Amino acid sequence: MIMEKFAPLNLSPEELIAYTPEWQGERFADGRPRVPDDIVARMRHVTITQAWGVLRGAGFNHQYEDGWQCTHPGGVLCGRALTALYMPRRPDMRQVMETRGEQAGQIGDQISWPIDALVPGDVYVADVYGKIAEGPVIGENLATAILTNSGNGVVHDAAVRDLEGIEELQGFTSFVRGWHPSFASPTIMLVGMNCPVRLGLATVMPGDIVLGKREGVIFIPPHLAEKLVTTSEVIRLRDMFGMQRLREGKYTPGQIDTRWADDIEADFSLWLEERIDDLPIPRDAIKELLKERTW
Repeated sequence: MIMEKFAPLNLSPEELIAYTPEWQGERFADGRPRVPDDIVARMRHVTITQAWGVLRGAGFNHQYEDGWQCTHPGGVLCGRALTALYMPRRPDMRQVMETRGEQAGQIGDQISWPIDALVPGDVYVADVYGKIAEGPVIGENLATAILTNSGNGVVHDAAVRDLEGIEELQGFTSFVRGWHPSFASPTIMLVGMNCPVRLGLATVMPGDIVLGKREGVIFIPPHLAEKLVTTSEVIRLRDMFGMQRLREGKYTPGQIDTRWADDIEADFSLWLEERIDDLPIPRDAIKELLKERTW
């Protein structure tokens, strides 16, 4: 669905393109950057610490938020952000949005509109201002619809309800603020989709890559996604090589836990070439690393 401007804070496709100028790749019809599927898949193996380091190094200091409850502990959430912004309900403002939503062909209550817009690979990211009591936008039924449309869970700055049912949804790893049996709809209103949102200390844009793991959730600007994945893969390869050589007794910890000498770098290159078909990283990526020697 291409979303029309039915709410005051939506970004049009043209505005979203203007606010994400560093992304030069493919986009969705709604204007969101479309990071390639293979980069998203490889991102699942990136650690939060690695992602944080790359983003900080690029000057993005407010992309991480912790303090979440995870519906599926030990699971990984990774995908492209579709954002939604909620505020406490104000009747006159809500009426305008209901009228605009009807004109744009939206169906049902406002809380279903972002769900209808989800496509495979999306992560529904919502700023519900940390609301717990009367904060759950999502229960078992809407969680099922979200999983069906996106194949992913959510990041919701609010509580959820029907936790036992949500826990049964395989693949719905989600990060939320807690659990509560109440329902949010009578007290909130949707004021924007595909717009910037704030989750705690993090600023999130539509199309950011969402990476949620045990430590917390980090939101990766699309133009940095490939660099981050490649950097993480290099680190993992070097760690694998270093640990193997330490187990073999070939090098000392002092030699590995510092900037490597030229002979160790040469040994690492040979190690990569010998194992190019067996390493848990795409063959083409290994070849690029060997060719560029950027580590």
